[in-house]
Amino acid sequence: MASDRIFGLIALITAVAYLAAATQIQINQFSGEWLPKLFPLMIGGVAAICSLVMVFKPDPDPDWPASRTWLSMGVAVLVLAIYAVLLTPLGFILPTIFAAGILSYQISPRAGPAAISGLGLSLGLFVLFKYALGLGNIVAYRIPTPEKLWNAISILIPFVGH
Repeated sequence: MASDRIFGLIALITAVAYLAAATQIQINQFSGEWLPKLFPLMIGGVAAICSLVMVFKPDPDPDWPASRTWLSMGVAVLVLAIYAVLLTPLGFILPTIFAAGILSYQISPRAGPAAISGLGLSLGLFVLFKYALGLGNIVAYRIPTPEKLWNAISILIPFVGH
């Protein structure tokens, strides 16, 4: 119960900050283009309402996941952070193979199918993004210099020159 209220308060503070930022979006009053401002205001409003529901009508004490589940979630967050950092120096295909493979292994711990799904997802998403959706700025692969690779990875290491 207390955890829902704490999370609701944090979400409410975040929603109010998001709404405050959305009010700063400049729109052209004469052209009638008000959607760039309206959409973020709607998202922030819904988030604020949902967080107020969590504060005033919390669920009974939740059953928290086991420590193994927390470890799996931590691994997933770490994998996705490394994936985001390695996209620029390595291109799309190689980081996506590893990230999708590791996340697939967490869902079903069998190495063969996880590797196949990582490869399939990587190649399938590349074809989808590059050719079906026409996103021309996706690079299939790059061979990075050690300096570029270190600059990318050092973003994840606190207190390293960035």
